[in-house]
Amino acid sequence: MAEEKKQEDREEVKVDETVETETSEEKDTESTEAGEAAATKEEAEEKEESAEEAEEEKGNGGFFKKKEKKDKKDAQIEELTDKVRRQMAEFENFRKRSEKEKSQMYEVGAKSILEKILPVVDNFERGLKGMEESEDPFAQGMQMIYKQLMTSLEEAGVSPIEALGNEFDPNFHNAVMHVEDEEAGESEIVEEFQKGYMYHDTVLRHSMVKVAN
Repeated sequence: MAEEKKQEDREEVKVDETVETETSEEKDTESTEAGEAAATKEEAEEKEESAEEAEEEKGNGGFFKKKEKKDKKDAQIEELTDKVRRQMAEFENFRKRSEKEKSQMYEVGAKSILEKILPVVDNFERGLKGMEESEDPFAQGMQMIYKQLMTSLEEAGVSPIEALGNEFDPNFHNAVMHVEDEEAGESEIVEEFQKGYMYHDTVLRHSMVKVAN
């Protein structure tokens, strides 16, 4: 009977030891799991912070890159605008120069043609001299043609230079003779041998005159 009781006590001791061992293992397991969970949480937080820092750095880098790209784009726009302005200025200068050259070429061509017409006018005037009052139909027809020719020249910008009775001006007159005449004023034109003409503001042909005193 005593032996059975001792056997039961031994079994109870073993059960208690087993329970204690299991409890200790459970505590160790729980402690390990808690530690691992804490470590995992810390790692997660560190990763999250690293991700946030990386994102922030990336965001700042993107901002600077965008700003740098915008500055470069503005510089290119300014450069292109400057080129366009220069080209427009060059084109405007070219246009003005072309118009001036065209105008000069036109004037040179017109003067060349008009200079060839003036001898015809001179011959008309010589042929009509003394026929102003004639009632001959031929003479009247020639008078009409002469007037038409002079009207056309006037419309083209040709006008005669006033000479007879005016003071000699070397810019408009060509003195081929000089006489002393008490009745005439100083440097007065007393006779015109060949009529001079202006083309707008340019002398087309100087008047050939005789100057007194």
